[in-house]
Amino acid sequence: MTSAAPSTAAEYWDKYRPHRGEEPQPRPAADRFDWTGLPGTGPGAEILGTPKTALDLGPAEGENAAFLARSGVEVTAVDFSPVQVDRARRFWHDEANLEFVQAEACAFLDQDVRLWDAIYSTWGAVWFTDPDELFPRVARRLSPGGIFAFSHREPVAGQYGAQEMGGKWLEGRRTELTVLRWQHTPAQWGDLIKRHGFADVQADVVPNPDRGALGTLLVTARAA
Repeated sequence: MTSAAPSTAAEYWDKYRPHRGEEPQPRPAADRFDWTGLPGTGPGAEILGTPKTALDLGPAEGENAAFLARSGVEVTAVDFSPVQVDRARRFWHDEANLEFVQAEACAFLDQDVRLWDAIYSTWGAVWFTDPDELFPRVARRLSPGGIFAFSHREPVAGQYGAQEMGGKWLEGRRTELTVLRWQHTPAQWGDLIKRHGFADVQADVVPNPDRGALGTLLVTARAA
């Protein structure tokens, strides 16, 4: 019997993206803050400065959030996938300074009135949320001078703006949804984030050690 195709974005991630097998999995090492998904490649947590509080938008397994929490940062990590949140809570239940919340990023930023010294996303919610909806909300929830930083895969040339999800990992899987990710060149991200009131913008591509593979686009900015 074929299982039902997902009908909401959260169900999509529950069913397809977070799956790593049926057997219990060991938790990640969380011994380094990773922007690229390629071990030992690119900068680390220093991008965020020295925050006392941080908000992770789309933490997946939570290793970056756990790394910051272990260094004494009070971290809130928000993901709208119940599967992702449940797994992250199991992995890091014994870590102080770390809270996982199930919520959609924009809805959370509307409802939670706290300010954070740093808000970041590593291949997470920023990649999959309309920036014209998300960025004004991020700006309202950053402390004065706070850091906003995010990364996603370097886009294929010409594939900019809202792009439909695809890839070999979706082949043969049923979905009735069109799931989008927003991707831009460094210059395009720079113009976009400045338009929403951020300053000191830096946007670059961290090269992939494999010269034939795409790198990671990394953007940092500061609240005005």
